[in-house]
Amino acid sequence: MANEILMHFRSQKKSAQDVYISDPIDTDKDGNQLTLMDVVSCEDTILDDVDLKIKSEQLRAYIKNLSPRERAIIEMRYGLHGARPQTQREVAGKLNISRSYVSRIEKRALGELRGQFADD
Repeated sequence: MANEILMHFRSQKKSAQDVYISDPIDTDKDGNQLTLMDVVSCEDTILDDVDLKIKSEQLRAYIKNLSPRERAIIEMRYGLHGARPQTQREVAGKLNISRSYVSRIEKRALGELRGQFADD
């Protein structure tokens, strides 16, 4: 895509001083004009989406390394697997433990997850 942009500017014989981010540089498949900002923001979004997907996959793998109780608490607290996120009080009631114990386990599990990301 970057080469296409450069080719467009060369064909228009514009210098870098004449180029504005809102200048039309191409058209999309529906015939709408595309500006440099459209192209740049689209590519950033793609990179962000790919990065998020990679980190999400890593997180799923790391969660599997937690103890069963830690995994259950993280899954309930953050609404993993399409579930609704639950409060510490709700999790404590389901596991028949105190809210403060849920808090300590959650904090420890999050620390382990952060540590695994830092090690990569």
